[in-house]
Amino acid sequence: MQHLFSPLQIRSVALRNRIVVSPMCQYSSENGFANDWHLVHLGSRAVGGAALVMVEATAVEATGRISPWDMGIWSDEHVEPLKRAASFIKQHGALAGVQLAHAGRKASTDVPWRGGRVLWPSEGGWQAEAPSPIPYAPGSAIPHELSRTEIRRIVDAFAAAARRALSAGFNVIELHGAHGYLIHEFLSPLANQRTDDYGGSFENRIRFPREVIGAVRAAWPEHLPLFLRISATDWVERGWTIDDSVQFAREAAQRGVDLIDCSSGAMVPNASIPIAPGYQVPFADRIRRETGILTGAVGLITEAVQADEIIRDGSADIVLLARAFLRDPYWPIHAALTLGADCHVPVQYSRAFPNALPR
Repeated sequence: MQHLFSPLQIRSVALRNRIVVSPMCQYSSENGFANDWHLVHLGSRAVGGAALVMVEATAVEATGRISPWDMGIWSDEHVEPLKRAASFIKQHGALAGVQLAHAGRKASTDVPWRGGRVLWPSEGGWQAEAPSPIPYAPGSAIPHELSRTEIRRIVDAFAAAARRALSAGFNVIELHGAHGYLIHEFLSPLANQRTDDYGGSFENRIRFPREVIGAVRAAWPEHLPLFLRISATDWVERGWTIDDSVQFAREAAQRGVDLIDCSSGAMVPNASIPIAPGYQVPFADRIRRETGILTGAVGLITEAVQADEIIRDGSADIVLLARAFLRDPYWPIHAALTLGADCHVPVQYSRAFPNALPR
């Protein structure tokens, strides 16, 4: 029986356990560059025992950032600072991952702790782009509707970002297809009302995501894993549904995606979401059982026993933690001690964990 501290092989890489640091925007970059904050933030989670540490949503184009302070990988100059973080993560036994993203119509906003309002061009913002000229919320900017040529440009930008991720030394790429950002916007009829072959039917709405997957998989080595984060449902009538997600997961698997990271929501601001501990786990469970693809469970997973049960009952293959890791970088060590699993800690920290094994 698999459990939270059993290893997991995906293509040529092995996760030392099933605990993954979810991508978490830090809004602390300048011109897209990683810095000392990111090195310490990411590196401490690797020291803390996570199997895979994911860099936050990293924009494939400057205009694809959520805010002017987002991480970026749209130029070769972004590689070296990211390489520093990836190298440190791997030195401490974790895999290094990066989430490639384009914010679509939710781009050009202020940081959350200042309210996250739209930043207009006169304030250092820019015009957002989207499948259709439909704003995210009342008061949001009307995005520019992407032309076919512009769609091709963004597909190429994802592929170029994948090549840079390889140069930076990452083991895993995750495509951000969730939370109302560009890939999700193409999927959902709430944001995609195009009348060409990128809109309308399910087949047309998955065309851009499918092209991104294909371009990234072609640029990313065959022996390395490719993940895809989705919003399994919009939680809104006439939006994207879990049935759509099951069908899309099958398509993604056929094109070389290895794992579906199952989140939900954030397409529109008025969705009614029944938030509770583990509320998104059933999405990972259903996609895993109906398609056979590996899945990740995310969302209010906070306790060791809870996370272990998700793996033991086969609901998902990995768990991704976000705020729990912000509160405790050493969550995996504490979870192992709670569960009675073998626990390895850096030899420098062994005095603090006398029941653990030094590494």
